[in-house]
Amino acid sequence: MAALEISRSVREVHCPDGTTISYSVGGGPGGPTLVAVHGMCCRKEHFDALIEYLPTDYRVVAVDLAEHGASRSDRSDFSITSFARDVLAVVEAEQVDRCIVVGHSMGGAVGIELAVIAPEKIDAVVGLDSVHYAGLYPAQTAEAVAAVVDPMAADWIGGTRGLITWGTVPGSDPEVSEDMFRQMSGMRQPAGLRALRGLLEWDLGAALSATDRPLVVFAARDLYDVEANRVLEDRVTFHSVDLGGHFFLVDHAQETAQLLVDAVGRLAGGRA
Repeated sequence: MAALEISRSVREVHCPDGTTISYSVGGGPGGPTLVAVHGMCCRKEHFDALIEYLPTDYRVVAVDLAEHGASRSDRSDFSITSFARDVLAVVEAEQVDRCIVVGHSMGGAVGIELAVIAPEKIDAVVGLDSVHYAGLYPAQTAEAVAAVVDPMAADWIGGTRGLITWGTVPGSDPEVSEDMFRQMSGMRQPAGLRALRGLLEWDLGAALSATDRPLVVFAARDLYDVEANRVLEDRVTFHSVDLGGHFFLVDHAQETAQLLVDAVGRLAGGRA
């Protein structure tokens, strides 16, 4: 597919708790609606390049989660459920009847939770390098959460560098990795730590048991945790892809767009 210039407008929705969510809307009528949700400490613009390679009749709504990107919030609740409610506020503001949620990393968890709280609006969730980390997504004990959060609280910059290094594999664009480091390490606090805690405290198993929506995950092959496939294969369809590391949606925008188009076609035909 050739890249296409798609006009997008940036809008806001104001939630009852005082949170202001920034989001963009682009594309044309007639095709499917994709709701794009970024990962932890990221922003909606990470989908920009990918969106340019989607068919022009796809409507794409890309959301900045609370305190990410241009969204603002002074609340203390940064749970996955609270993020899902923010996305639902956008979906309702845009009068979206049905959509497919496309979530990168933590955004996939938000998408699954959205399918739990608003199943009537969600046809499926497509994760981009999301929920296949078997050691991260099961319900964590308080001790396990503290073991991750406390070192990040002591050295957010160094901890973020470690996350970026882990997610950078052969085939990753080093300039993209550095840009992601600058953005993620600059995340406003305490929101970044609260988002990390919210992710670790989220119970994937409980969420999966509460929704019957199709779940498809494209996982970076060099990071793919095959144990997750063994545990979750009854509920999640995993596809490992050779597109670099954790941020392949930015590194390889055109190829990722094609993966989404193919997935949407299979989902429309009743096959994950």
